[in-house]
Amino acid sequence: MKSFEWTVVDTDIGPLLLAATDEGLVSVVFHADPAVRDRALARLAGRLAAEPAEDATGLLAEPIRQLEAYFAGGLREFDLPLDWSLSGGFNRKVLRELAKSVPCGAVVGYGDLAARVGEPGAAQAVGAAMGSNPLPVVVPCHRVVETGGGLGGFGGGLETKRRLLALEGVLPEPLF
Repeated sequence: MKSFEWTVVDTDIGPLLLAATDEGLVSVVFHADPAVRDRALARLAGRLAAEPAEDATGLLAEPIRQLEAYFAGGLREFDLPLDWSLSGGFNRKVLRELAKSVPCGAVVGYGDLAARVGEPGAAQAVGAAMGSNPLPVVVPCHRVVETGGGLGGFGGGLETKRRLLALEGVLPEPLF
């Protein structure tokens, strides 16, 4: 049976579960305490039709290195092979556009991103695509905001979104 590798890394925004296949990084999960981790691994095993193996061959070494550099402020763009098998159709199209065209330190509105993929008026569908993002942080859904300037939603929680945007210089650091 196929397998995927996984590990949990501590970051400035809490523990992240990382999972990778031979194709590349396939999943990043926020707030990966043991209960969240176990549910995520079971869900991934079903969706990937593969068994989890805790960082068996080192597929996660480079994603870990790049995430550490990002949170230390030394990396502004991830350069990792990504396995897009957990995303498809419109969602994948939107997430790929986001990853290639919205750099660190910038934000884009939901409606603007919809227009970029040729679907003006599909802002709500873009929001749904952000909510389905299997690779948050690396595919920076935290950079998508409301057109009027509001933060919008975020699967990792609004405080996590604020902290990521502050790390990238978009928002000021919290005072306390």
